[in-house]
Amino acid sequence: MSYPATRLRRMRHDAFSRTLMRETVLTPGDLIMVAFVCEGSDRSEPVASMPGVARLSIDRLETLAAECVAAGIPALALFPAPGDGVKSEDAREAWNPEGLMQRAIRVLKRAHPELGLIGDVALDPYTTHGQDGLIDEHGYVMNEPTIVALTRQALAQAAAGIDFVAPSDMMDGRIGAIRAALEQAGHIHTRILAYSAKYASSFYGPFRDAVGSAGHLGKGGKHTYQMDIGNSDEALREVELDIAEGADAVMVKPGLPYLDVLYRVKQRFGMPTFVYQVSGEYAMLKAAAQHGWLDEKAVVLETLTAFKRAGADAILSYYALDAARWLRAG
Repeated sequence: MSYPATRLRRMRHDAFSRTLMRETVLTPGDLIMVAFVCEGSDRSEPVASMPGVARLSIDRLETLAAECVAAGIPALALFPAPGDGVKSEDAREAWNPEGLMQRAIRVLKRAHPELGLIGDVALDPYTTHGQDGLIDEHGYVMNEPTIVALTRQALAQAAAGIDFVAPSDMMDGRIGAIRAALEQAGHIHTRILAYSAKYASSFYGPFRDAVGSAGHLGKGGKHTYQMDIGNSDEALREVELDIAEGADAVMVKPGLPYLDVLYRVKQRFGMPTFVYQVSGEYAMLKAAAQHGWLDEKAVVLETLTAFKRAGADAILSYYALDAARWLRAG
C-alpha cells in the first residue's frame, strides 16, 4: 500500500501549527465601528431591527468612542439620525455648522484625537423624501444639484475636523467636485472614502430605520443611482473613475453578497479598499444567534475574516467592538 508523500492534514493537527500557517489574520486594527448619533442628552434609542444597536446622544457617543480606543479600533464611522424636525426638501441641515453631525465631530475629536472619524456624506437623513439627493418634480434624483449640496456637506464636516468624508450617494462626478472644494478650502489632509461600488441592495432596511429615512422613502427605490445587483464589471468602472477624481480609499457595499466584487477591486487597483458589513447582514447573524441557531462569536469572526481574505483593508461593522474584544481575549 502506498501512502501520500504530502499530507496537508499534518499542519492542521495542532492549534500551534494551524496558527503558524494561517494566511489571513484578523485584528482589531482591521475594524471600523459604526455608530448612529441623535439629539439629546444621556439618550440611547434602541434600533428594533438591529438588536444591540442604538442611536446615541453625543455624550453617550463619547463613551462608545472611548471603548473603541481601548479595544484597539482605529476609526469610528458616524451616521446622523437628526429627527424629522430638521428635514427639508433641499437637505440644508446637512451643512449647518451647528448641526448634529458637526457638533458630534467636534466633541469626539477633542475627546479622542487619536480616533479616526469617518463622516457619511449623503442627504437621505436630511430630506423629507428619504432619497440620497435632491429630486425634481417627477421624483428623479438630480445629479449636479445634488453634488452642490454634497460638497457643502463635506466642507462642513471638514471644517468640524472630520478625518474622512465618505460620499455614499453614488452621484456621477461627486468625488472630483468634493476633492476640488476641499483643496480650495485648505483641507488638504481631509481624506475621501468613496462608496464606489454601492449596490441597490435589499440589505439596507434596518439602517434606514436607524437614520429615520425608511418612512419618508416609502416604496421609493434608489435603483436610478445605486448599482444593479447583477453587475461587477460596472463596479470596476465606478472605482476607476473615483480613483481618477481623487479618492483616497474605495468602498464595496454590501459585504458578504459581494465578495467577488471586493476581490476584483483589490486585485485590479491595489487601492486601500474598505467593505461595509451592512445592517441587514448584522441583523441576520444577530437573529440567528439569538435563536441559538448559530454560534455568534464564531460566525462573526469567520465572516469578518472572509472580508479580509477577499482583499479588504478595513471593515465597517456594527460588530466591530464585540469582535475586537473577542480577538483581544483570544
